[in-house]
Amino acid sequence: MTLSSNTITTQLGDQGLGQQPWWVEQWMELINGYRFKKRLERAWAYAREGNVLSIRFEGRRVHARVQGSGEDPYKVKLWLDVLNDEDWNYVLEALGQKARWSAQLLAGVMPQDIERAFAASGKRLFPFKLQEVRSECTCPDKVNPCKHVSAVYYLMGERFSEDPFVLFQLRGRTRAQLLSDLAVKRRALLAQKAKEAKAAAADSAPTASSNEPPANPAPIAIREPKRWWRYGAALDPALVVITPAMEGDTGLDEAGAVPLAEDGRFPDAGRQFVEHLKAQGANFSATAMATAMAAGSSQDA
Repeated sequence: MTLSSNTITTQLGDQGLGQQPWWVEQWMELINGYRFKKRLERAWAYAREGNVLSIRFEGRRVHARVQGSGEDPYKVKLWLDVLNDEDWNYVLEALGQKARWSAQLLAGVMPQDIERAFAASGKRLFPFKLQEVRSECTCPDKVNPCKHVSAVYYLMGERFSEDPFVLFQLRGRTRAQLLSDLAVKRRALLAQKAKEAKAAAADSAPTASSNEPPANPAPIAIREPKRWWRYGAALDPALVVITPAMEGDTGLDEAGAVPLAEDGRFPDAGRQFVEHLKAQGANFSATAMATAMAAGSSQDA
């Protein structure tokens, strides 16, 4: 993937980075802890005064041209160690386990605890120290990072504030790839949960003798809970909002016992209804999340 130079900001405003999301602040903490403060001051001036002429992606590396004191601009490269396919599989498996993570990434927000997902692979999303941010510059300065690299580093922080997926790209997955792979994981996981819920409901249902017809079958509203989900009137799509499921127990578990009227003829009807409702809810959740994730990834294609 290549981003043209005008896609990435190449000059900071008068206020600098200002108030930024937490993931930008974490990125900036690395460079702000650099011990060569004079170089940082010069780098900050370069970033503010437009000395960074261009920034672009070529694959998983950032390439930039920075005008120094000489006639020709210096060429800068910046990259992170990428995760291999096996590592990413662990990360995606962990991301797929939490609907909240999927929903936040779909909305372009970096989950506060995202490193927990990367811990499953033994890797990190954010560099732990400045030396993990690999860089090269054609300037004669032997110290790395030099002021030209540092100026690009500052502007990358600005880019992260606009699109946190840039950090994922540096680790080896573009936004489109990540959302597409995550959608596949979520669909498989939710389909499995729905299958398990239906199996549990079937196993707990009373069985009748094969030689005798079932006595007093449950009412249709209990046997087919999907009837409770129908809405025939027109609905403005703008009013439909998909939100992530709660962690741990389902909403039905949190609400407590469902106040259904008891009928002596159907002593197990209440339990059956709740089990069917859970299974139906899991199916609908899987479909809704898969549709939303597919829509998000298709927009980035």
